[in-house]
Amino acid sequence: MVALGIRCFWAPVVLTAALQLAAAQAPPAPSARFVVVLDAAHGGDDAGGRLNDQSGQSQPEKLYTLALSVRLRSLLAARGISVVTTREADVTVDPDRRAEIANRTYAQACLSIHASQSGSGIHIYVSSLAPADPARFAPWKTAQAAWVTRSLALAGVLNSALLHAGMTVTLGRTALPAVDSMACPAVAVEIAPEISSEHAQPTGIDDPGYQARVAEALAAAILEWRTDDSRTEATHVEAPRP
Repeated sequence: MVALGIRCFWAPVVLTAALQLAAAQAPPAPSARFVVVLDAAHGGDDAGGRLNDQSGQSQPEKLYTLALSVRLRSLLAARGISVVTTREADVTVDPDRRAEIANRTYAQACLSIHASQSGSGIHIYVSSLAPADPARFAPWKTAQAAWVTRSLALAGVLNSALLHAGMTVTLGRTALPAVDSMACPAVAVEIAPEISSEHAQPTGIDDPGYQARVAEALAAAILEWRTDDSRTEATHVEAPRP
């Protein structure tokens, strides 16, 4: 009876110790991170459009998109935000690869950065896909449909920050090949020359001061987006693949 009593007394202790040891050896669960993906459009063999700089020289769009991406990445990183970029150099990245990067990181926001000689100020585009309910396995070409509502909310936050910075903003919806396959809040941000009544000539997109103001406004918008849990709460479904 004494021996049996000892076994009955120590068995739970041994089991508890074993569980504690297993817990200590197990890898820690990944912590929730706020991750932003910056997608500099074009690159490599894809030069994008041709844009005139302030000297009248024609430059490829891919240079401007990468420059703004690098500037914005630095601002966000300095504010403690994790940033993933689709390219850091003049390399070719196809639309499927761009979407795959965003989906694998479970990004809370993705900005696809473009530049244009047409229009003025900042153009913000959201996918034209109709909103759809989340699915366990989202179709690759229309994965964004389940996120369109949040993407529209993200566009609204960006719009407010840019307007607050004194910029002209145009909002629109269109087909976006890379964005349409992203399972996260995602928008396309296109920078165009700034036309102001205070200046006789438009401010070109190569103007360092203009680029800095755009980047600062976008960074402020992302900071605001991060503070609203209802906007950034992710639905963890299987990331779609091409």
